[in-house]
Amino acid sequence: QVQLVESGGGLVQAGGSLRLSCAASGRTFSSYAMGWFRQAPGKEREFVAAINWSGRSSYYADSVKGRFAISRDNAKKTVYLQMNSLEPEDTAVYYCAATYTTGVPATFSGYAYWGQGTQVTVSS
Repeated sequence: QVQLVESGGGLVQAGGSLRLSCAASGRTFSSYAMGWFRQAPGKEREFVAAINWSGRSSYYADSVKGRFAISRDNAKKTVYLQMNSLEPEDTAVYYCAATYTTGVPATFSGYAYWGQGTQVTVSS
């Protein structure tokens, strides 16, 4: 079992930056691929970024490529999402997810564990 707790969300102006954190419980964090998803009001949850167990492989949605960066610290059992050049379209609840795999899943069904989410609001 893995429990995930996100933090770092908030209100920011367009062009600004935020860093989200996701703290995980459990002894085998380093064995899990981690992902970030987001869900805007009235829309389906969508993939944002994912990183493999070692941190050496990552994958991004086209909409955030070049602006967001995912990283992890296995010693701290934490995954991060650095978000730069934020746009109003990035406004959503951001969710952290985990799954036991060596790959880098980019789909909702690819993840077994989910956090409660943290709100990110970007004003224009």
